[in-house]
Order: sequence, then structure tokens, then C-alpha cells
Amino acid sequence: MGLSLNSVGYRASKSSPELNDKEGHVIALAGNPNVGKSTVFNGLTGMKQHTGNWPGKTVVSQTGNCVYENQNYLLVDLPGTYSLMAHSREEEIARNYICFENPDLIIVVCDATSLERNLNLVLQIMEITNKVLVCVNLINEARKKHILLDLEKLESILGVPVIGINAFRKMDLKELLKKASHIINNNSYGTPKPILYSEQVEEAIKELEVLLQEFLPEHLNSRWIAMKLLEWDDTLIHSLNHYLDIDLYHYTEIINKRNRALESLHKHGITRRVCEDVMIIELLHKVETLSKSVISYQNINYDTKDRKIDRILAGKRIGFPIMVLLLLLIFWITIWGANYPSQLLFRFLFFIEDKLMELTSYLGFPKFLQGLFIQGAYRVLAWVVSVMLPPMAIFFPMFTLLEDLGYLPRIAFNLDHYFKKACACGKQSLTMCMGFGCNAAGVTGCRIIDSPRERLIAMLTNNFVPCNGRFPTILSIITMFFVTGILGTHNIPSSNYIESTANTASASSILSYNILSSLLSAAILTGVIILGVVITFVVSRILSKTILKGVPSSFTLELPPYRKPQIGKIIIRSIFDRTLFILGRAVIIAAPVGFILWLVSNVRIGNIAILNYCTNFLDPIGRLMGLDGVILTAFILGFPANEIVLPIIIMTYLANGTIMEFDNLAALKQLLAAQGWTSLTAICTILFSLMHWPCSTTCLTIKKETGSLKWTALAIVIPTAAGFFICTIVAAIGRIVIHII
Repeated sequence: MGLSLNSVGYRASKSSPELNDKEGHVIALAGNPNVGKSTVFNGLTGMKQHTGNWPGKTVVSQTGNCVYENQNYLLVDLPGTYSLMAHSREEEIARNYICFENPDLIIVVCDATSLERNLNLVLQIMEITNKVLVCVNLINEARKKHILLDLEKLESILGVPVIGINAFRKMDLKELLKKASHIINNNSYGTPKPILYSEQVEEAIKELEVLLQEFLPEHLNSRWIAMKLLEWDDTLIHSLNHYLDIDLYHYTEIINKRNRALESLHKHGITRRVCEDVMIIELLHKVETLSKSVISYQNINYDTKDRKIDRILAGKRIGFPIMVLLLLLIFWITIWGANYPSQLLFRFLFFIEDKLMELTSYLGFPKFLQGLFIQGAYRVLAWVVSVMLPPMAIFFPMFTLLEDLGYLPRIAFNLDHYFKKACACGKQSLTMCMGFGCNAAGVTGCRIIDSPRERLIAMLTNNFVPCNGRFPTILSIITMFFVTGILGTHNIPSSNYIESTANTASASSILSYNILSSLLSAAILTGVIILGVVITFVVSRILSKTILKGVPSSFTLELPPYRKPQIGKIIIRSIFDRTLFILGRAVIIAAPVGFILWLVSNVRIGNIAILNYCTNFLDPIGRLMGLDGVILTAFILGFPANEIVLPIIIMTYLANGTIMEFDNLAALKQLLAAQGWTSLTAICTILFSLMHWPCSTTCLTIKKETGSLKWTALAIVIPTAAGFFICTIVAAIGRIVIHII
């Protein structure tokens, strides 16, 4: 939900990104996940790349420009990684860029509150290049936790420049850019002190290093390449061939030297695997020694508060119930808070529609054009905006609040056990959360999953979590057929709401009804969401045992510290980057669909409208599923965007291709009941809304991510087949129960 769809691709670019001027410089930003790297990038470039308190947001390289002292700098935000071992897609992207693109400087962003963990990556990058500036971010949080860092000593031991900043302060970012500019323009790079290994390993490295210097470009560190050859890192050999057209397999002298070196090590009990382990152990030992020298804790229990909270939010017994209650709370606030604004917006937009009708009548527009553009295109547009904008404007800030607090990784932790049972990856829970806003963003977010098999499973099942476009249809049906069935319809707020508030008793009654109905709606909606998650587990398990066989992979999940969210930035980011983005996509699609729908509803062949031919053809299938031909047609026509399904149903039932102005949901329920809707129809419609083909944007995203029509087709077939099967079973059981009763 939080990832941009305008991603630049999986791999680092084959050629260096182009600068705005020839005298510019390239600065790469590297670092562990969740250290504030993207915040630094945004602060320096003025861009709005997504940031949040959970690891894995940057899964591709992003670029942006900034200017300092009349010099242009291209900043490249590399994916967050814990190492450069190339065990994952992100590690390979970062390693290849640092190694082969030869940036003028690499700023390695570290978290001051967990510097020891970050130094692992710092040392690995320093083994590749000396063009390093270590940026210790969140220095303010370290002070609050009484963590003391000796940055001068760290710079002395590492042999490269070090600077401490708070990425939220503009002055600190200016100092960072000033230091980076000084290093680049004065060629004042540091001299990293290499990690020394055992005598036998060092001898093998030196023998290969001397030979490699004859073949490799000057900017490549031949010592590091020699180390990777001893580790038998085939991905590096392939990258050398891809980026530099150097195929080491053709240089028999190098391969023979590598093999002889490995044989020599083997005689000393150092196998290829042991050689890799020796290097890793020495690296970790260096990190440990370095940390003890530069980090001191005035309070060793600085994270006790976070641990206590985690015992509750990520506890075995109460972690899951709390997660469900938080989801219920978010939905309740969204539904209750959006109720009245949606009514006001609906009335305002239809007031404009009346004025447009008056204006076009005065100008002499033909009735046909009035119906086509105003009663068709505009009315669908007005409906979509009024039912989507208020809920999204409430839902996304609250979801972003949980994200910035650091709760999303706890959700992944709570669900990891269930995903393992389904032979899938726990990171899939993060992509499910993204899917609440937009399933296409959820599919893009699947890049954070390392295993190709598990990534495919996540993509194929992402649609079982309803996106924001499906919420209006599901919520409206829940409120009409289940909430009003329990609470009654006599207190449903109408268009006379404002006038009725003049009466205190009436206002109190309406307020009580709104609270109760929204709470009940939220509870039922939460149940629908849980059902979608359960179906995700079941389908993931089936896929893992059939076409995508395999065992669940292990993964490192960082539980970031709880951080105080920046409310102002949350509101701005969620409104502009999420709410308006998704609403804009829906609006672009809604108007043309309304135009076409009015046309096919009013153009007749004989005495039957074109749309009726479709609904009549699909009616037998729809009836089998507990729906009807109109509902099935609406879902098909809603393929461009799920937001327009309910408007299509209403327009089709009214037989003239226009949406009527309903004072409240009770009037809409009467329309649906008159068309044969029952509680069983409502249940089956909710189920099919939960389980049917993805929208067009999601399908295109799946095609882009997988590069395969086969997997895209399966992503359509799997949820549709599940929806057809479950709806048919539920409809059959429902009819039997009704018959018995």
C-alpha cells in the first residue's frame, strides 16, 4: 500500500544514470533497511519517496537531483540491505551498483541507536571502494536513549569520513551535503583499513589479486574480487560479464589460479565453505571490536519500554486478538467519521448536477447529450467521489500512523507462523497490508520477498484482501442488509439530518444510531477481512503443494523501535500520495464507464437495451451463484476499477442508465429488494466482491512484475474460481436452509 507504482525496475541500471549537466556528480545512498535512508534522500532531493517505520520500502533504485554551490548532484537511493552477499534481489542491486557503476561517493546511512548492526554493511562497502562517507542518522534518538557515540574515534578506526545527523533537520542535511561536496571536489577520500584474515587465506587472496589487476578496470577493487572468487560467488562472475563484458570463465589462467588456491587452502582444512565462513567470522569480530571502542551505554536497559510493548503487541496469546481489535477500531473510526461527510459531499455534487442540467437546458443541449454526459458520466463520477473520498481521507492517515509507529512489522511477526504453515513467507503479510489501499501496490510490494516461488504466491493471492475500491460496495451491502436488520431502519440519517439536529432528542438518537451502526458495520467488515486472510492461507497452501511446490524460506524480520509519528507529515503524505492518487485513478475510469453504461442502457435493439442482452445471458450463471445477471455484469464492467460496481448495479436496475438520488441507504435497499435481493444475495455479493478477478491496473502490474501472461492469467482465474465455487456452495446451502425453515 505504501509503494509507488512508478518504480524504475528490478536491477541497477546497466549504464550510469544521466545527470542534468556534464559536470555533475553521482552520490549513492546505501544502508540497512529502516535507518532513514529514504528520509535523507527526500530531504536532499525534495522528492516524496515513501518512508515509514518498517523495513523493505525501497525495493528498487530511485534517483533524484539536488544542487549545492552551483554544482549538480544525482542521488541514487539503493535498496536497504543488511549485507552485500547477493543472497537477495536487493543485495544484488546494491552490490552491483556500488561495484560497477562507480559513483563519486557512497553515503552509508546508519542508525545511531543500533550502530553495531549497521557497521557490518559499512565494512563490506569499504572492502569494495574507498569512496565512502559514513552518515550516522538518528543521533537525537541515541541521545534520548543515553547511547554515547565517539564519531571521531570511529572515523579514525575506519579510515573514512564520518558525520552524525538528524535527517529531519534541514541544517544537518545541509552539513551532510557540504561534507559530501568537499570530499568529492577535493578528492579527499579516506583510506579504509582492510580486514586481515588468516595467513593462508591472505596468501590465496594476494595471489589472485595480482593476477586480476591485469584484467580488471582501475575502479574495481581486485582484492575484493579475489575474495569473492574464493567464496565461489557465481553471481559476481555473471555480473562482471553483464556490466563489463568480462567473462572470467574464459580466462583459464584466473580460474586455474583460483582452483589451485582453493586446493592449497583445502590442505590446511579450509574448504570453500569454510573459507566463506572464515571471512564472515572475521568481519563480525571486527564489527564487535569496533563497536566496543566507539559505543557506550549510560543505560543498558534503554529499550526496556519497547520490549514490554512487544510482549503485548507481539505476544503469542494476545498479539493476534489485539491486531484484530486494532483493525476493527480503524474500520469503525473510518465508517463513523466518513458517514456525515459522505452525505454532504453527495448532496453537494448532485446539487451541481442539477445546476448543470439547468445550464445545458438553457443552452439548448439535446436530451440525449444531457443524459450521456450528465446523468451518465457525471453521476457515476459524483457517486465514486462521494463514497470514496471521505473514507480514504480517514483510513489512510490512521494506517500511516500505525506504519510510522512501527506496528506493521509486528503484524508480519504475528502472522509468520500461519504463513509458514501455508508454506509461504511471513513478509506476505506486509504486502497484504499494502493491498488494503490498492492491490496493484500490494503486488509491487511483493518484491520484498526474496524467494521467487513465495513472491509468486503472494502475487497470486494478493487479491483476496479487498482494496479500498471494494470497500464502498461491501460496506453499503453490510449496512443495508445486516446492520439495519439488527438495529432497524427508522433512525437512518436522511437528507434532513441538519434540520433534525435542531431537536436535541432527535440529534442524540441519530448519534447513537450512527455509533452503533458503524460499530456493527466495522465488526462485520473485519470478519470479511479475516475471511479473506484465511482464504489467502488456504490458497497459498494449495499452490505450495501443487504448481508452486516448495518449503517456506526463513527470513530476517527487523522489529524497529517504536517512534513518535509526525502527524502533519502523515496527513499530508496519506492525503496526497495515497488518497488522491487512488481517487484520481478511480475518477479517470469512472467517467468514461458512466458514459458507456448510459449509452448501452439507453440504446435499444428492438425493445431491449443492449445492456439487457448481457444481463439476460449471464443471469443463469448469476442465479447459480446466488447473484443475478445484473450483479455479474456489474463486476465484469467494473474490471477497470472496482469502485464503480455498485453504481453500475443501481443504473442497470433503474433501466435508464442513471443513478437516482437516494436520501439514505434504506431507499437504496428498497430498490434492491424490489429486484429480488435477499440476505442470501447480499452475502453472495459480498463474497464475490472479496473473491473475483483483479482490476485492470492490478493485472497490468502482475504482468509487469512477472513478465508472464501465464501467471497473469492464473492471477485472474484463481480468485474467480474461488469466488464462483464458494458463492455456489453458500447459495445452495442457503436455499436448503430457507426451504427447511
